[in-house]
Amino acid sequence: MALGTIASDTLQDGAGNSTATINAIMGSAKAWVNFNGSGNTVRASYNVSSVTISGTSTTINFTNAFVDANYCVVMGKGIIAGGSIDLYGPITNVPTTTAFSYQTTSGGAGALLAYNYLAFFR
Repeated sequence: MALGTIASDTLQDGAGNSTATINAIMGSAKAWVNFNGSGNTVRASYNVSSVTISGTSTTINFTNAFVDANYCVVMGKGIIAGGSIDLYGPITNVPTTTAFSYQTTSGGAGALLAYNYLAFFR
């Protein structure tokens, strides 16, 4: 089977719903990750090679680099029993095409919560 390119201005499903192709390309996450911060275990991801936790700094490393560092990050977290809430602080480094780093604190302990979610759009 040969690989090729499909070029179209519009995408349409079987029910007659359609959208401009650019919406699918620009509106899709280019990377995302769901990880356990207390165990540094990646549960599921797309285009994320690893998560590195060092003290209160967390770095998301991308498998394939972005075209530039002008991406948007959406972050979420879970709440652990007892109500300790994870707070995301400032980015610890300037975002790069290969990684995104940020500061975290949690209930004064400096650890991440069990459920951490990040999605990257470009």
